Amino acid sequence: MLETFLHQFGYPALFIGTFFEGETILVLAAFLAHRGLLQLDLVLVCAFLGSYSGDQLWYYLGRSRGRRLLQRKAEWAALGDKALAHIRRHPDLWVLGFRFVYGMRTVMPVAIGLSGYPPLRYLLLNGVGAVIWALGLGLASYHFGTLMEQVLGDLKRYEFWVFGGLALFGAALWLRRRLQARRKLS
Repeated sequence: MLETFLHQFGYPALFIGTFFEGETILVLAAFLAHRGLLQLDLVLVCAFLGSYSGDQLWYYLGRSRGRRLLQRKAEWAALGDKALAHIRRHPDLWVLGFRFVYGMRTVMPVAIGLSGYPPLRYLLLNGVGAVIWALGLGLASYHFGTLMEQVLGDLKRYEFWVFGGLALFGAALWLRRRLQARRKLS
């Protein structure tokens, strides 16, 4: 049943998850690929496509509505100003690497679009950054499964606990972000 569910919804869920944020869902999908429940090559492709297309959308929204988007949340406005300062100093480096900076994933493409960064250049460098991110994090997570198997032996015995732990970790990260956002609004 789990395998059928993952084959039907795993890849679309991965695409949607990486479209909006991505790290946790890519780690989980790569681990599932290690367990043989998903195909690693499709996990990497979906992660790339989701991340790339999501960041392209945020970039173009930044070009047309950047300041209004960033003003919607006080946290985004502060991060947007910080992001613009970084972009002005090292624009290409930030386009390539913003995915690896926690908390900047959504704001940075908006700020890059707002900064007037050239669209064709962003299209290319964002693609390179998305490939590096998907391959780097995806393969590292996949091989983490191998390491866990070597350390723990047969993972089948621990599968429920590993999946449960990963789910709890993801839920805890989500809850932490929600609570931080509420505190900042108060």
